[in-house]
Amino acid sequence: MEAIAKSRHIRQSAKKVRFVLSEVSNLPVEDALKRLTFINKKAAKTIFKTISSAVSNYYQKESEGEGRELFIKTAYVDEGPVMKRFRPAAMGRAVRILKRTSHLTVVLTDTKQRRN
Repeated sequence: MEAIAKSRHIRQSAKKVRFVLSEVSNLPVEDALKRLTFINKKAAKTIFKTISSAVSNYYQKESEGEGRELFIKTAYVDEGPVMKRFRPAAMGRAVRILKRTSHLTVVLTDTKQRRN
């Protein structure tokens, strides 16, 4: 049985979120949540909430799965829409500022997956 949770429009670049996500991919959910509480990055809080949401989605679907250990099957980050802003620069020019966003998807399963 699988459960999915998605977070849309995270106000952080996908590269920064991937840095934290690589620490918890392919781990048991309990271990991943423990690690995320001690990671001092903004993305850790969003990833923690998304994994917790996926856990609750799993238990809503599967009422008999209370004692099972859950694993992170896949977790990935895609780029979201980019807000374009302009800032004044020297000699009357304008410089573009890109405010990036990202989309996070986490898939949990109750069976251990092999790492490739």
